[in-house]
Amino acid sequence: MIRILVFALFVLALAAGFAWLADRPGELSIIWQGQRADMSLMVAATLVVSLVAAVMFSWWIVRVVWTSPHSIQRYFRARKRDRGYQALSTGLIAAGAGDAAGARKMLGRTKGLLSADQEPLIHLLEAQAAMIEGRYDDARRKFELMADDPETRELGLRGLYLEARRLGANEAARQYAERAAEKAPQLPWAAEAALEYRSEAGDWDEALKLLGDGRSGSAEEKKTYTRRKVVLLTARAAARLDADPKGAREDAQQALKLDENFVPAGLIAAKAYLREDNLRKAAAILEKLWKATAHGDVAKLYVRARSGDSATDRLKRAEKLEAIRPNNAEALYAVAETALETRDFALARGKAEAAARLAPRESAFLLLADIEDAETGDQGRIRHWMNQALKAPRDPAWTADGITAPEWRAVSPVTGHLDAFEWKTPVSPLDGPIEEGSTAAVDEAIRTLPPLAIESRPVRRAEEAARVETVEVVQKPVVIATVVEAAPVKAATPEKVRETVAIEEDERPFFGLPDDPGVKEGAVKRDGTSGFRLF
Repeated sequence: MIRILVFALFVLALAAGFAWLADRPGELSIIWQGQRADMSLMVAATLVVSLVAAVMFSWWIVRVVWTSPHSIQRYFRARKRDRGYQALSTGLIAAGAGDAAGARKMLGRTKGLLSADQEPLIHLLEAQAAMIEGRYDDARRKFELMADDPETRELGLRGLYLEARRLGANEAARQYAERAAEKAPQLPWAAEAALEYRSEAGDWDEALKLLGDGRSGSAEEKKTYTRRKVVLLTARAAARLDADPKGAREDAQQALKLDENFVPAGLIAAKAYLREDNLRKAAAILEKLWKATAHGDVAKLYVRARSGDSATDRLKRAEKLEAIRPNNAEALYAVAETALETRDFALARGKAEAAARLAPRESAFLLLADIEDAETGDQGRIRHWMNQALKAPRDPAWTADGITAPEWRAVSPVTGHLDAFEWKTPVSPLDGPIEEGSTAAVDEAIRTLPPLAIESRPVRRAEEAARVETVEVVQKPVVIATVVEAAPVKAATPEKVRETVAIEEDERPFFGLPDDPGVKEGAVKRDGTSGFRLF
C-alpha cells in the first residue's frame, strides 16, 4: 500500500513538472563537437526523463541476469523447506492420533527434507513415534536432547516429567518439574507439579513460596490462587497445631480472611483457642461458621468444646445450635445425641426421628438403635433400626479419589493432588427406598417398628439389679458367654446361674429359666418365653 502511494506521488510530481514547463516555453541550444542542436525546453526535458528510464531498465535487466542462479537456488530451497514442514506437520498429527506407521513414515520424509539442527521439532516427532511404538528409552534420550537445547528446554523437561510419572519415579519427576519451574515460572504445569510435590512432602513454607503473590493473571487465575493459598495456610496450621497453637491460630485466621466459610480453617482456629483456654473466641468462630455451613464437624466440636462439661451442659449447647439453625438435620442429630447422654429418651427419640426424616443416613438410624437399647432393650426393635441403617446412605465424610478420611487433608494420598478432599456422601453400592432420601420411606420405617415386647421393661428393671460378667471360652467356635447373677425368683433356683456354652454360628439357643426376671433384657425364646441368648 505504501509503495502504491509513493508511485502515485511520483507520477503526480512528474506531471506537475511537465505542466510547469509547458506554461514557460523556451529554446534550448546545445553545441557538442562543432555541432549545434536547437530544441524546445519540453523536448529536452522529455529526452532527459527517457534517458533516466532507459538506464534504470538496463540496470534491472543486468541485475536479474546476474542474480538468477541464486534466485533459482533459493526458490528450490524454499520449496523443499515447505515440503519438509508439511511432512513434519503431518507426522505430528499422526503421532497425536496414535498412528505409529504414519508418524514413522513422515519422520523419514522430514529428515530427508529438513535438518534436525534447522528444525528442533524433528526430535519431538521422533520421540512421539518412539513412545507410540513402545521404545521408551529412545524417547527419553530424545527428550534429554531437547532439554539441553535452549529453544526446546521446556518441551523436553515436560516430556521427561511425564515419562518419570509414568514409571513411578516421583523423585525424578519432582526434579524435572522444579527445574522447569525455575527456568520458566510462567509454565502452569511446572508450577502446579512443583507445588503438589512440596505439599505432598508437607513442606508448606516452600509451597507457599512457590505459589507466589498472585497479583497478575485473570480473574479466574486469581480465584484459583486464593483457594490454593487458603488450603496451604490451613494445612500449615494443622501441622503446627500441637507444637505451636498460637502460630496455627494465626495461619487459620489468615485463611479465614480469604475464605470465611472454609470449615477446616475455622475448626483449627477454634481448637487453637480452646488449647489456650479461650472458650469465648472459639465459640464465636464456631457459631459464625455454623450459621454459614451447618457442618457436622462444627457441631461436634461446639458441643464438646470443654471436656469437663456435664451431659446437661452439652445438651444446652446442642440446643443453642438448633436455635441458630432450626429444622436442620445436623442440629437435630446433635440434640438427640446429647439428650441420650442425659437419659431424656423422649427428646432424644423425637429429635433423632426428625433428623432421619430430613436427612436419612446411617448414623441417624444407629442413634435410634442406641436410644432403643438404652430405653427398652428390645432386641427386635434394635434390629429393626440396625436394618434401616444398613440400607441407608453413608454419613457425609471428607472424601477424595474414592477414599474417606476422619479429618480434612490438604493432599490426596492416592493422586497427590492439592485440595482434593470434599465434604460429601461417599458412594454406596446399595440401593433401596431409604437411599432415595424420601420422607415417606422413613415414616414407613417408623410405622413398621415392632411392638415393644412385654418382658422388656421388667427385664430392664431386673437387669439393673443383676451383675453381668464376661467369660471368654476357647472352643469351636470361640464365643463370649454372658453370665447373669439373677435376683430371687418364684421357682427354687440357685443363687447364681453360670452358663458357659460354645455354639455353632447358625444355631443360637436360649438359656436360663423362662420365668427368671434377672435374665438379659429383650431376649425371647422361639416359644415366646423369656431367657437369654449368646451372641
